[in-house]
Amino acid sequence: MTIEESFYIGYVSKTRGLKGEVQLFFEFEDYDDLELEIIFLEVNKKLVPYFVDQIKLHNNSTAYATFEDVDHIDKAQALVRKKMYLPNDKMPERDPDDFRYTDLVGYLVIDEEHGELGEIIDVQEMPQQFIATVDMDGKEMMFPLSEDLILGIDQEEEIIEVELPEGLVDLYKE
Repeated sequence: MTIEESFYIGYVSKTRGLKGEVQLFFEFEDYDDLELEIIFLEVNKKLVPYFVDQIKLHNNSTAYATFEDVDHIDKAQALVRKKMYLPNDKMPERDPDDFRYTDLVGYLVIDEEHGELGEIIDVQEMPQQFIATVDMDGKEMMFPLSEDLILGIDQEEEIIEVELPEGLVDLYKE
């Protein structure tokens, strides 16, 4: 299996104890919906399958896991910081009505005053809110995805209409 045939779910963050247990950190939002019998780790730009013996998921995007044939801290240490993948066919189905701010990547941003600003190239979750990054003629403009600023979202046309605070767009145009 290649990286193109899979999707990224997180990485091995550290070892735990002496018997080969590792802590996994999930960057995949719905990690509790994943089938985790086999996890593929990226080793030397190749995906290597690891069969999960035991796994205990936690609420903070982490899990403790043991893999078959990884029964000592030295074997587990070699897995730390390795990226984790699953095959594309294991991607959980989402309800079409389950729309998230991260789905806005690729949407065109139209400001009420300034018109078309550009396409959203990234959405990051910060402790208090989500932040959108827009490619505005080669410059990256960032703004909070706040209900106060969003006038409307057209999912079919992939357009988000906003009313950004006065002066924000001008800061990026200079």
